Amino acid sequence: MSQALAITPSNLPSVVGSLDAYISAVHRIPVLSQEEEQALSRDYIEEANLAAARKLVMSHLRFVVHVARGYSGYGLQLADLIQEGNIGLMKAVKRFDPDQGVRLVSFAVHWIRAEMHEFILKNWRIVKVATTKAQRKLFFNLRKSKKRLGWMNAAEVSTVAKDLGVPEATVREMESRLSGRDIGFEAPVDADDDAKPAPAAFLIDDGADPYQNVADEDYADNQMETLSDALGHLDPRSRDIIQRRWLDDGNKATLQDLADEYGVSAERIRQIEANAMKKMRGLFATAA
Repeated sequence: MSQALAITPSNLPSVVGSLDAYISAVHRIPVLSQEEEQALSRDYIEEANLAAARKLVMSHLRFVVHVARGYSGYGLQLADLIQEGNIGLMKAVKRFDPDQGVRLVSFAVHWIRAEMHEFILKNWRIVKVATTKAQRKLFFNLRKSKKRLGWMNAAEVSTVAKDLGVPEATVREMESRLSGRDIGFEAPVDADDDAKPAPAAFLIDDGADPYQNVADEDYADNQMETLSDALGHLDPRSRDIIQRRWLDDGNKATLQDLADEYGVSAERIRQIEANAMKKMRGLFATAA
């Protein structure tokens, strides 16, 4: 196929604005017969006819609305779910094979739901609630599997785990996640004195140990004193080379810069530097 399916949500009836008007508009689009559907699909596959693909998409927009309404219990906007479902529908049209003997709607439902599922998992909470395959399966099945309000008992957990083919521990963990709610990591600015501490208040500050702070400062002072003493044991030229090559802020001097200044080769500057570093390492080892 030489062309990609160049239909985007902007080419479709807009969900932005009046949702009722959008739903009314897509329900006025005629439903295709199986023969029309197959003819349009072959036209798109064989001729890369984007007009045929667009007609297939338009005729199934009402089905996306129907599927989206089934996910209204997750606190997300129906318009957003419809937009995501439309993306799944376009992917299905691009991959549909009319020779398989199934209707496009039966094939597209999996793509439509997959896009909606991904959108719900990303936007239902700030913290992602389901990451593994088992958790994703439970996320969309646990609530309708529960027979009553409140926490499930052991028998109900066992039944749900068996029906969905997941461990009982995973069922209990997902029930806990679904029953929880998002909590601000830091306390709000206008929090009163009686409010419960935010999670950030329970973190350990490793930098607040006075003993460790004093020890770190003492170690740093000793290192600086040892470095100053080691530099004092070098001859002026070696000390200048080390200072300008390693200790000065900003642009460090290159071997060639120092060679031009001292009137020697860059290799000679490198040798002086190496000897000075060797002598300083010896002094550091003695101080340790």
